[in-house]
Parts: sequence; C-alpha cells; structure tokens
Amino acid sequence: MERSCTSCSYLQTSLQSRSTFAIGSALTAGELQGALKTSQKSCDPKGGAVSTIGYQTTEMASCPPCADAVWYAAQTRSRHERLVAHHLGMRGIVQYVPTITETHIWSDRRKKVELPLFPGYVFVHIVASNELRVQVLRIPGVVRLVGSELGGTPIPDDQIQSVRTLVDRNLPWASYPFLKEGQRVRVRGGALDGIEGIFVKRSGVDTLVISVDAIQRSLSVSVQGYSLEAL
Repeated sequence: MERSCTSCSYLQTSLQSRSTFAIGSALTAGELQGALKTSQKSCDPKGGAVSTIGYQTTEMASCPPCADAVWYAAQTRSRHERLVAHHLGMRGIVQYVPTITETHIWSDRRKKVELPLFPGYVFVHIVASNELRVQVLRIPGVVRLVGSELGGTPIPDDQIQSVRTLVDRNLPWASYPFLKEGQRVRVRGGALDGIEGIFVKRSGVDTLVISVDAIQRSLSVSVQGYSLEAL
C-alpha cells in the first residue's frame, strides 16, 4: 500500500474538513504571525559555533518522500536542537539535524560528545502551507522559520543533499566563511561526484565551498585533483 508523509496527510485531512479553503490559505496571516510571536517569546539569543573535530554523523527522521514538500531552517533556542527534533519526529514531520562527534578531554578522562553541525538550527521538510508552518512554530524550543517574516524561505534540495553527502561519507571538511559570490561548479567523478558549490583557492589548494543560504553557513572540502564542471 502506498504511503504518504505527514505533511501531505495533514493537508488532506484539513482540506476535507475545510473544503472552502485553498491549500496554503487555511490560516490567516494574522494567525501565522501570532504563532510566530508566541515562539519568539522564548528565544534565547545565546549560541555559538563548535569545532569540527572527529567524525560526523547524521540524524534524519524516516518518512516517505513527499513531492510537494520543501526544506526550511527552523531556528531554535540555544541547545534545543535535539528537543525540537524529537517533537518534530513525534508529530511525523521530517527533520534533519546534521551532527558531529568531538572528543572532549579532561584531566582524568576522555569523552565523545555528539554536537549539532549548525548550532541553533533544525531543518524541516514540509509542504509550504500556513497550517504546517504554524505546526512547526508551535514546537517547544522553535524560535522562527528562517527567511521571510511569516513563512520562512525554502532551501534548495541540492544544498541539503550536499551537506548530507559530506557528513555521511565522513569526508574531511572544515567550517568556512559564508560566500555569496564566486564561480559555482559541480564535481565530476570520485566520492564527491555531483556535489555543487563555490570554487575557491585556499592556501593554494582547490577548495569547494558548500553553503546553506537561508542560515548563512558554509562548509569547505578539498577538491584537489577532482574534475570540476563550471555551472
């Protein structure tokens, strides 16, 4: 039997019970703004970057793909990424929290600690409707959807996939200042085949910078010796 993700089934239920509403307009802008204001009341402005030492792991909610769903970045309160991801998963909403593992060293012991790659953000995959955006905004710990004031800005699938490829394949990478300008290229062949990003020279080494525009975060990986295709 064919399955559908929560985003789709939620919309179908809403449309059946509210046949006079069009998709994406079941809630008014005022209601959406109200949910946004409620979520922002608990905002913790404190946060910080983490060093990328060790190997990388990934958390991804298991849910069948939905053709109409798009990615958004949900900003969270400080150190609330796991809690937000848990509540999203409990509601059947596809979420993605790329993580890294660091080794913390004390005088008497060592301990591996799993940390979010992008502190303060959880990616969600939902249909672009006001009802589903409000459902995300009402999750405990969510501050806002990154982007436009009410609905957030969709993130291209290829940007999320590029981050997942780097993290899942345990390739050496490092945080890199966010870049907006530069030549965009695609890697051809090898472990990075198909990945797109900005080509730069870093200390004389061919480097590919992969960015998530909505949250202004970038990663860099060496592409020395790889075949690159200009886009």
